[in-house]
Amino acid sequence: MSEAAENISTSEDASPEASAAFDPTLLARMTGELGDAPSLERICSELTAAYIEYLPDIFHSETGFKIELRFASMKTGLKEELLATLGETTALCDASLRGWCPEFTMGCGGAFVMTLVEAMLGAPPEMIEPPTERVLSKIELDLTEMIFSKVANVLRTSVATGGNFEPVLANPYNAGDRPKPPEGYRDPNAALISFIVTFGKTESMIHIAVPQRNLLKTKVTTAKSAAAGRTKKEWTEQIKEQVQRSQVSVEARINLQTQTLGIISKLQVGDVIPFEDLGDVKVQVNANGKELYFGEFGRSGTRYTVRVTDTYSTESDLLEHLIG
Repeated sequence: MSEAAENISTSEDASPEASAAFDPTLLARMTGELGDAPSLERICSELTAAYIEYLPDIFHSETGFKIELRFASMKTGLKEELLATLGETTALCDASLRGWCPEFTMGCGGAFVMTLVEAMLGAPPEMIEPPTERVLSKIELDLTEMIFSKVANVLRTSVATGGNFEPVLANPYNAGDRPKPPEGYRDPNAALISFIVTFGKTESMIHIAVPQRNLLKTKVTTAKSAAAGRTKKEWTEQIKEQVQRSQVSVEARINLQTQTLGIISKLQVGDVIPFEDLGDVKVQVNANGKELYFGEFGRSGTRYTVRVTDTYSTESDLLEHLIG
């Protein structure tokens, strides 16, 4: 065999090995997408210290209520897979902070949200029994925006961003409703930092999921006072305002005249069932499945209407009734 032929043969034999793809883990480390354990643990430890020191201060300053925060765990993996482990009863909020990270996600356990709402509506935290974890209602999700803003505010005051930038938060949602990533989405390697939050008798969780490519560049600074100095009254008013802006489905129920099963089973299109009431027809008004008002059935122009004649209770009781 000629020397040229030998060279071609050697080149061809080596080609499959030479063109083999890099190990994905090695490539991720080389491009800064994946960090080593000591670096991640150091940065997460510094962030944890900031949260434990400042997040309870924020809540106490703005609500008058005391919470305790302690480190639970730090896990690494693909971001979507990490978030999927949190369960459907966790509320999530996607956010960004210019100069630090364009896509991080915060999580909050439903039990903490439910207990905080009940406390803000007047119940002493130490008397509130720990609620069963469940997915949050629309109104409860609206209220989590204030919780997530405080969680994000600790980041704003604790990491160097190169400017005085404010976090940008998307609308919170239940974890089970997290939309699937778009086609072609490349799930980043991330770190999930989890805290146990204790409020009264309730223990729940707060989470932060950050892509490692951003976390590895994080410089944790000495956090300034993160508390905004707002009073409990201001916080309560904000909750009240948030609740009042929430959209709820309202329906009216009218009792019809009692019929036998035999008659009901033979009803045809066009048959008429009379109202139970004679004269003014009484109506029960519900929102989100909760009884709110009593009224009378009527008509205004081309629309049928309900005129409110009595309420469930006081305004605060109505809000508590709706949220619960």
